[in-house]
Amino acid sequence: MKYIDLDKTESYRNLSGLAGTKRTLAALLNVDRIKKYMAPMGAGLQYSYSAKLVDDPVLAALQKLSDEQELIEKYRAILDGETMNTGENRKVLHHLTRGQLGKPVIEKGRNLGEFYAEELNRFQAFTDAVHTGTIHGSTGKAFSTVVQIGIGGSDLGPRALYLALEQWAVRAGKKKLNAKFISNVDPDDASAAISGINMEESLFILVSKSGTTQETLSNELFVKAKLQKAGLDPRKHLVAVTSETSPLAHNPDYLDSFYIDDFIGGRYSSTSAVGGVILSLAFGPEAFKELLAGAHETDSLALNPEIAKNAALLDALIGVWERNFLNFPYTAVLPYSQALSRFPAHLQQLDMESNGKRVNRFGEPVAYSTGPVVFGEPGTNGQHSFYQLLHQGTEPVPLQFIAFLESQLGDDVEVDGSLSQTKLKANVAAQIVAFATGKSDSNRNKEFTGERPSSLILGKQLNPAVLGALLAHFENKVLFQGLVWNLNSFDQEGVQLGKILTKQVLSGNSGNPVLDAYSQLLAVK
Repeated sequence: MKYIDLDKTESYRNLSGLAGTKRTLAALLNVDRIKKYMAPMGAGLQYSYSAKLVDDPVLAALQKLSDEQELIEKYRAILDGETMNTGENRKVLHHLTRGQLGKPVIEKGRNLGEFYAEELNRFQAFTDAVHTGTIHGSTGKAFSTVVQIGIGGSDLGPRALYLALEQWAVRAGKKKLNAKFISNVDPDDASAAISGINMEESLFILVSKSGTTQETLSNELFVKAKLQKAGLDPRKHLVAVTSETSPLAHNPDYLDSFYIDDFIGGRYSSTSAVGGVILSLAFGPEAFKELLAGAHETDSLALNPEIAKNAALLDALIGVWERNFLNFPYTAVLPYSQALSRFPAHLQQLDMESNGKRVNRFGEPVAYSTGPVVFGEPGTNGQHSFYQLLHQGTEPVPLQFIAFLESQLGDDVEVDGSLSQTKLKANVAAQIVAFATGKSDSNRNKEFTGERPSSLILGKQLNPAVLGALLAHFENKVLFQGLVWNLNSFDQEGVQLGKILTKQVLSGNSGNPVLDAYSQLLAVK
């Protein structure tokens, strides 16, 4: 396989030429196109791209780009355990946490697929013991609440997934434990999370792969102090998710420890023990297995070399078309499901931490734009805030709608002749068309220029399998885009400098007068 920058490909020149051809959504969008421009995503989800500024010549050129950059071959290499994280000289194995698609991956004599499966079995057996009361708190009371302590990928993904399934679990009668999350080193975050919970009935999950994350360890000490103040033994209320080489591993200060390794990046770790322990405790092991099955199905579909039949690859390539040839620097994720309220925040980290890079996988500067700025909020809330800019701002922002035919709870009321869920879906249809075609008006303040491209991910109802498929779709989309741009999407050096300077400030001897001045301004002691 060859690894070359996007602008060194023949497809780059072809796509640049196509970008000079005038095409409009007003002319492209029709009923036949809406029916045709669909791709399966897994777990019954469909990816609709009819309202994107692409036509058959553009799609053919994107197919050639995929072939030229050998995207499927490189995806297979990831699945087979080749070293693809060039910055840290590591494999990239988050797909393996939900099933085997490539060759067996052996590292130092250990079959890593078997290792991940064993850890899955271990923490699911642990959750069963918690649910039956076999494992309980230090006063003998059964656990009713679980609190995850982590930051970044140890918080955003698991938190988003928990919130996405909480009401589904209530309706299905599968809610086992309430869950809360502590991430920020701001003490108000930890105080708010544990206020109102019964510490005797609370289990805390400390998540840190290295076992040295400053914010996470600070919050652990905060929680331990609260447990001790309540007369409880912290060792009976804490478990760890970490690597086998961290100081948290095999540590008697925890009820148990569950393991991941350096081949599972934080933002890609939700299908490992990082997300699996808390989701299994909250909703039961079977619900988490269903989520894994949905993700695995989507991973399988991502192996198809035909972009029209590979939703993640197609989504990625259309995103490259918009970023590099239509020059759109942003993208908005707009879930019309309140359950996905924190999903855009997770995707923000996933995308911007992965592909927010200015050098290629060899450390050489690239001469083209890479990852977009990602933001979002659930509809219809967003319609009453930032949609003003999306509709009438100076720059078009590509949009990604997510919608479901049915609500999770099925608890609805008819008002003015239609149910609330019907109104929600009507808003999705209206927004797609409004963004695409706009509205003429002699009053410029009321004019909508349209030509704002969007896609739609559509499913019947949000459940664990569907959520797993949705998660895997975006993980694979980001992965494919990084490969097109010839980036290493699996390290995150951009978060390190601030950490280093923070330690210098806290040491009291930074040697940097400007840094010291800001520290004095903030009363850092």
